[in-house]
Amino acid sequence: MGSPLSAKKAIGIVSKPNKPEVAKIMPGLIAWLRQHERDFVVDPETAPYASGARKLTRREMGELDLELVIVLGGDGTLLSAARAVAKAGIPILGVNLGALGFLAEVPLDELYPTLNSIEQGSCGYDVRSMVHCDVRRGQSNIATYEALNDVVVGKGTIARLNHCDVFIDGAFVSRYQADSLIVSTPTGSTAYSLAAGGPILMPNVDAFVVTPVSAHSLTHRPLVVRSNSEIEIIVMTGEEEAYLSIDGQAGMPMLDGDRVCCRKSKYQVKLLHLKGTFFDVLHSKLKWGQR
Repeated sequence: MGSPLSAKKAIGIVSKPNKPEVAKIMPGLIAWLRQHERDFVVDPETAPYASGARKLTRREMGELDLELVIVLGGDGTLLSAARAVAKAGIPILGVNLGALGFLAEVPLDELYPTLNSIEQGSCGYDVRSMVHCDVRRGQSNIATYEALNDVVVGKGTIARLNHCDVFIDGAFVSRYQADSLIVSTPTGSTAYSLAAGGPILMPNVDAFVVTPVSAHSLTHRPLVVRSNSEIEIIVMTGEEEAYLSIDGQAGMPMLDGDRVCCRKSKYQVKLLHLKGTFFDVLHSKLKWGQR
C-alpha cells in the first residue's frame, strides 16, 4: 500500500478493464494531478498504469472522503463506480471511452478543461436519485441492492414468459406476463426502459417507471409511479427460475414466491458534467428528434 493520503482531498480513478486508451491517458492525468498537488488512489484496473499509486477497490474508495472519482470508460463503468461510492456522496466525473457515453458524457479532449473547471469551482453537476431494492424470501430479507439505472425481474435460462404480480403501496396493480419487468429511475429511463417503449423522464423528476418488456397483453403499458411509493413485485415462476438484475451488472436467481420491493434510495449520485442541458445530451447522444 502506498503513502497515506494528504490533508487535501484525494481523487479516485477507476477505469474499464482492458481498455488500451487508459495506458495513454494515465501519464498525462498523473502529471496534471501532481502539478495541482493532488494525491490520488486507483482501482485494480487502473493500477498497472499508475506505478506506486495507492490501490483500492471501488468499494474501499467509497469509504474515503474523496473529492471526486474520475471514471475512464463508458456508462457501464460509471454505473459500477456509482453504486460503490454513492453512500459516501462522492461526485463522479465520467470520461467517455465507450460508444455512447450518455452518463459518461465528458469526451477525452475535454478532460483537462473540465478538471480545471472543477479546480476553480465552476463545474456543474446533477444529483441523480437511486432505487433501493430488498429481496424477500418467506419472512427473511435475503439481499439488498442500490441501483442508479434500473431493477429488472426477467426470465431465467428458459425462454418462457415471466409471471409477476405487482403491488404499489399495498394496492394490487396487475398480473404481468412478460419477458421482463423493469423498475427504472429517471436516469434509467433513457436505458433499457426506453428501448422497451418507456417514457423519458428528466433527471430531476421525482418518479419511477414500471415498464414491461414484450408483455403478453397489449394493455400493459409503462406506468409512471411517484418515487415515495413502494413497488412490490411477486415472482410467480412455478418450477422455473427468474433472474433479478441490478443495473445490468449485479443480481441473483429468483424463486417462485420471492418478492422484490423497490423504493427510493436514501443515497444519491452526483454526476459532474459539461455545460449544456439534458436536452442537449438527448440530441447529441440519442439523436433525439432527428429524421
